Amino acid sequence: MARFVGTYTPKLDDKGRLTLPAKFRDSLAGGVMVTRSQDRSLSVYRVDEFDVIADKAVQASSNDPEARAFVRYYFAGADEGRLDAQGRVNLSAEHREYASLTKECVVIGMYDHLEIWDAQKWRDYQAAHEEAFSNAGSAALDAIL
Repeated sequence: MARFVGTYTPKLDDKGRLTLPAKFRDSLAGGVMVTRSQDRSLSVYRVDEFDVIADKAVQASSNDPEARAFVRYYFAGADEGRLDAQGRVNLSAEHREYASLTKECVVIGMYDHLEIWDAQKWRDYQAAHEEAFSNAGSAALDAIL
């Protein structure tokens, strides 16, 4: 499994294509799923990883109306694609609008997937959460582990 980590700053071209980091292209060669994510960003998963998430989500949502609503929204906003020869993924107009993407974008690694952010929204998000990150310290890490 690829470990998607780091921060990258590709530019969105006029056709809605975004170049993904070269170091991840082999891992994404089998296809990607792009979907809406929290905080007005987009998530990019390998197809096989997305299928694992989908199976779990469908099972969990069968008896929970809130989970069903989330799953509907999540899957309705998903789009399957392939990287082109230059490592670009085509982002639909709906996805670009949802995430308010401009030419300046940020791609961040989230270990099992990538997130795509508008560069200014990412800077705003970081500024809003820096203090909480700094103050959380080892207690937050202990809670995760």
